[in-house]
Amino acid sequence: MSRAKKFTLIAVATLLFTAGCTSGGTGENGGNAGGAAGGTARQKKGPNEQVFIGFLMDTLEEERWQRDKELVEKRAQEVGAKLSVQVANGDDNLQIKQAENLLTQKVDVLIVAPHNSEIAATIVEMAHREGVPVVSYDRMIRNADVDLYLSHQVVKMGEMQARYLLERAPKGNYIIVQGAATDNNARLLHDGQMNVLRPAVERGDIKIVVDQPAKEWSPKEALNIVENALTLANNDVVAVLAANDGTAGGAVEALAAQNLAGKVLVTGQDAELPALQSIVQGKQTMTIYKPLQPLAYGAVDAALKLARGETVGTNDTVDNGRKKVPSILFEPQAVDKNNLVATVVKDGYQTLAKICEKVPAEQCPKADAAANAGK
Repeated sequence: MSRAKKFTLIAVATLLFTAGCTSGGTGENGGNAGGAAGGTARQKKGPNEQVFIGFLMDTLEEERWQRDKELVEKRAQEVGAKLSVQVANGDDNLQIKQAENLLTQKVDVLIVAPHNSEIAATIVEMAHREGVPVVSYDRMIRNADVDLYLSHQVVKMGEMQARYLLERAPKGNYIIVQGAATDNNARLLHDGQMNVLRPAVERGDIKIVVDQPAKEWSPKEALNIVENALTLANNDVVAVLAANDGTAGGAVEALAAQNLAGKVLVTGQDAELPALQSIVQGKQTMTIYKPLQPLAYGAVDAALKLARGETVGTNDTVDNGRKKVPSILFEPQAVDKNNLVATVVKDGYQTLAKICEKVPAEQCPKADAAANAGK
């Protein structure tokens, strides 16, 4: 049997097995802060030895993932680590093959942003057979003995999105555009959204017209979902709960075709430049800003410690279906037109000049000395 076929079968078998397991523990748990030990490294690196880190990424299609890559590369260079970045472009078999290649090259630790949260368990098993620890980056790898998880508070982000809408549109028809069904973060986000919306649904205050995943977080998929939902609701919709800025863009396009852009509330996530421009224009209502530098730098710093057999301090645990994974979770921020300057602009994540580049001057927020402090 060829190696490619072998790993294809492994991936499929893993998916079938995990799909048959009882689901549970997919959310963030308020576990006691502890630590992830670096005892699984094939041979602990000394403090002056160079650590070889493999970074497996799903995609670079979205702006935020390009930023993650740049920040991980920058931090690796700063700390003197050797780094190899591999991008799977949404291909599970390719991501497994890339992991195999990095293990053959004797990486000391893997940082994995999985395409499929279930199938990526295969990567953890492969790595651990070689004594290589695995850091699950931004997206949790399900049903696997993951050494450490770094992300933002995903359930909380879903709650923030839903609460923002419910405070401004407490009654009416809602559309929910979920993220990719293969992404555990999309599930966590949806859990958070429903934590907030469920009581309002049960009271009859709001009705969810459509609640559907967008394959690969695709804006085009989101556009189709919202178009169909608007038809079902005869355009009587007060809010679109879009999982991220890409799906929000698709939602805004569908709304614009019905002259509803700016009249229907639309959420997002990632604080991408087009979304921020849409927010100041009044088309998209809000986004979730997730500072990426702490996440990227934290992953590299943790990888060094794991490779050296040191303990990584954590602030939470997350149950991935197999174990409570030691986790470092960062705080997200809700951003709209009112606090855009004081958050993403102040942090230097986006500049006001770029945000206002294609926006009429009268629609653009004004910067002030406090908001631009530290730029």
